[in-house]
Amino acid sequence: MRPEKLYLLDILEASDAVRRFCEAVSEDEFLQDELRQSAVLQKLIVIGEAAARLPTLFQERHADIEWVDIIGFRNIAVHEYFAVLWQIVWATAIQDVPELRAKISKILDQEYQGE
Repeated sequence: MRPEKLYLLDILEASDAVRRFCEAVSEDEFLQDELRQSAVLQKLIVIGEAAARLPTLFQERHADIEWVDIIGFRNIAVHEYFAVLWQIVWATAIQDVPELRAKISKILDQEYQGE
């Protein structure tokens, strides 16, 4: 099994990509840009996949992170693609991803600094 730290780094890298893809873009521009939408959604799927692979005990230890919602979002994006609401993708990218990134960064600093 892959170490937890690598999944956390995957989340950070995907979060950074989402930030780059959305910076200097308005919601309206995002909603009209199929390429940007696809790129952001793919990175959100990566975040959800990495979260889903973290052990249950790890998720329980970090209950302040909404793992169920993150994984559920990934499942909708992958299995019910045509049900994806782009306004929710935008809100997730702009509001939730930066918060998640900060929490994951803190975990890495506190628990994996010596590695």
